[in-house]
Amino acid sequence: MKGAVMQQDNERSELFTPSAEDLAGVEAWFAEYDALAARGAVQEIADLAVFPLNLATDVPGGFGAVSQWDREEFVRVMTEVMGGGTAGMETKSVRTPRFLTPNLVLVETEATVTVEGQRQSMRYADLLVRTADGWAFQTMVQGGWGHGWPPATRG
Repeated sequence: MKGAVMQQDNERSELFTPSAEDLAGVEAWFAEYDALAARGAVQEIADLAVFPLNLATDVPGGFGAVSQWDREEFVRVMTEVMGGGTAGMETKSVRTPRFLTPNLVLVETEATVTVEGQRQSMRYADLLVRTADGWAFQTMVQGGWGHGWPPATRG
């Protein structure tokens, strides 16, 4: 609502500062994800997500695009993308988690991938949400995936 004031619980009125344990939990989640990706274990990666999964990217022509995937679509697309896994790729990632609350963390990743001597750098972000079963990714943001997607429209 325009002009409405958002209220938060008193316990959330201060910026959350993650503990070493909070940071270690996110690092452990990504270690598990990376190990699964190396094997191409897309079904198991899907177990680490909350569906519907939100995606934001851009399309040729300079506009953003968004989509929601169910588990079936995620598995189909990621199986195509990952093929037999990422084990044959040299990947170096620097991840910067930004906790919004104890249960929501935006993680920006700067990665360099080398395949057969060809190097590519990329930046992407994930929104992880804490669930009863641990961290899960719910939103993926990365440029360049939107070929064939309709551009986002407002309203």
